[in-house]
Amino acid sequence: MATLAHCFFCFDVLAARFEKRKHLSLRQVEDLCKRYQGKDELGNSTTLDPEHDSNHEDEDDSMSDSDQGLEEPSTEEEEEDQAPAEEPADEPAAQPSCLRLPSISRLQAPSPSSASTSSTPSTFSASSSRLALDEPTSKTSSSSSIFSFGRRSQQPSPALREEHYPLFVTWNTISARGNKSLRGCIGTFEPQELSAGLANYALTAAFDDTRFSPIEPAELPTLAVHITLLHTFTPCAHVLDWNLGTHGLRISFTYHGRRMGATYLPDVAVEQGWTKEETVVSLMRKAGWTGRSKEWRNVPDLRAVRYEGKGEGCRWNTWRDWRAWVDQQARDENDKQ
Repeated sequence: MATLAHCFFCFDVLAARFEKRKHLSLRQVEDLCKRYQGKDELGNSTTLDPEHDSNHEDEDDSMSDSDQGLEEPSTEEEEEDQAPAEEPADEPAAQPSCLRLPSISRLQAPSPSSASTSSTPSTFSASSSRLALDEPTSKTSSSSSIFSFGRRSQQPSPALREEHYPLFVTWNTISARGNKSLRGCIGTFEPQELSAGLANYALTAAFDDTRFSPIEPAELPTLAVHITLLHTFTPCAHVLDWNLGTHGLRISFTYHGRRMGATYLPDVAVEQGWTKEETVVSLMRKAGWTGRSKEWRNVPDLRAVRYEGKGEGCRWNTWRDWRAWVDQQARDENDKQ
């Protein structure tokens, strides 16, 4: 399942992009996170921020599927789509450490692909995301000290280094009043090695989600990240062969001669208060179906795959406090030399 270290890693990748430095490796972050938590520096770690309390994807968790059948995993990025919350918009602002988020309306708005007769996966931008991973290392001695400190830390087991998962990275902004707004979410059903996959999709979701402008440095203090690792993909015997609150659902069907599809992560239906049938109809509309709700069963070749996913999230200020601790540890190490 996703961990707080995965969230810290994604924040570090994004911050490093803006600071034009090299980010810490996932192995370094995992070890430093364990040491940080072991010293009780994290305080109420189970309720660090609203992300933990909601067992979320609190954003819409709906991603346009590729035009393939569901038997094989997609190799394309998947975009999450969300209708704006019904609450009045607030200006983003830096947040206190504890905020209680209201329930967020996530009724569907047509995705960019819905205007056509087939859904279209998002386009991966090599010019922004992949190049962002190749930023030069920091010009300051403090950065090199952090890396030296990280290299001296204990290495995780080989099993951890070899983990591969389908994954989604979501960025939200949180206003001064605690209202959450989706800022970008893109993932893939193709299993990814976690270090490379999280780094790639942290940047892709931040800069390449075509529904939003790229995230700006000034927005960092308002950000929250949520990571979802997916597992246990099982073809459904029928389209209602899944459990609310346990399974995510990925559907595909034929409409106007085109193969269409969409997905919701596991918690969406419960948070919206939908029945299974309402969830399926919403997914079909998200994919581009425009028929009458009562006629969904008549759509040709409607198939589904259920899956499970465990997520973890954290806020910018949680990562910032951890990073300040890492910097201090590096300075202390240098002072001893």
